[in-house]
Amino acid sequence: MTAIDMTEASRAADRSGDRDDAGTCHPMFRDAPSTVAFNKLRKRLMRQARQAIDDHGMVVPSKGARPRWLVALSGGKDSFGLLAVLLDLQWRGLLPVDLLVCNLDQGQPNFPKHVLPTFLDRLGVAHRIEYRDTYSIVTEKVPESQTYCSLCSRLRRGHLYRIAREEKCQALVLGHHREDILETFFMNLLHGGRLSAMPAKLLNDEGDLLVLRPLAYSAENDLARLAEAMDFPIIPCDLCGSQDGLQRNAMKALIGDLEKRMPGRKDTMIRALSQVRPSHLMDRDLFDFAGLAPADEQN
Repeated sequence: MTAIDMTEASRAADRSGDRDDAGTCHPMFRDAPSTVAFNKLRKRLMRQARQAIDDHGMVVPSKGARPRWLVALSGGKDSFGLLAVLLDLQWRGLLPVDLLVCNLDQGQPNFPKHVLPTFLDRLGVAHRIEYRDTYSIVTEKVPESQTYCSLCSRLRRGHLYRIAREEKCQALVLGHHREDILETFFMNLLHGGRLSAMPAKLLNDEGDLLVLRPLAYSAENDLARLAEAMDFPIIPCDLCGSQDGLQRNAMKALIGDLEKRMPGRKDTMIRALSQVRPSHLMDRDLFDFAGLAPADEQN
């Protein structure tokens, strides 16, 4: 199966005008600001997501059925932004998939269990809330002097894969944005000794689920502005108190300093990740350096 080309559908929707112009919108946006600045922000995020979806062929035909995506909602600004953008695209006829929102309650202390179900019920968004006490497992396995994030993330991903299979979803959709991808790249470069980041589209190891990141081109600051303007009920990511001292924070500071000194570098680096030249690197598995020889030496 090949990915659905959404270009013509996108152009048709653009020609017909935004559905908001007719006084209608998805319930999530009914109380959204009507300012020029907010409308520009909303359209920019939607345009970037459409581009990422088109560039990476994220909408893949399903066998005799409309594709179904499991959208992970943690309660942070990024996952709320992801949901808002996907619902906006779907409402405008630009995303021909069904969406099921999933929150995995991992048993962190003081987690406000009512917030997300109340929010999603009010909007009429299909969702599944799953409780799995991975927090106790993490605190048992990881010393107090270390951060819980790595093991916590692996356990969470495993449960989300399981839920996606149970719900007959084709893909797990995550809210990672431009900065997440760049931070991962620098962490792998400086600490892991390899050139890799977060791809916008990935097939899991079992080969039965896609992992999608439609916000791959979107800026974290834009998602923060969207969350503030929309007044999302944000749940902090520091409920377990394990966020201090992460290597990722150092990478965030490094990238932020580069952007401050040389504005526009973040966009340039994201473009660079899609313009790789194996012959100009040193990976012998990707390019046959040993086989290189001048033309007259090959005869």
